[in-house]
Amino acid sequence: MALDNTDVEKIAHLARLQISASDTLEVAQRITNILDMIDQMQGVDTSQVAPMAHPFDASQRLRPDVVTETDQRDYLQKIAPATQDGLYLVPKVIE
Repeated sequence: MALDNTDVEKIAHLARLQISASDTLEVAQRITNILDMIDQMQGVDTSQVAPMAHPFDASQRLRPDVVTETDQRDYLQKIAPATQDGLYLVPKVIE
């Protein structure tokens, strides 16, 4: 798909870019190259390729799931203006 100067000017206007008249031809060529590459990639058969969750076959290093802090809920809720059943009470903001 080849773009001409008019197409580039429309794209630049929509993207709120200012492209000088001397650069319009080069930008049109670059966009055309990108669109050609996308067309080429669309033609690749990927039916035998398994989907991946991540491009690298890596796993997240996880720390052991152990409790390292003590329960301080009662201590922290003593300074709260209003609590009930271990929850903080706040004013209603949505009616």
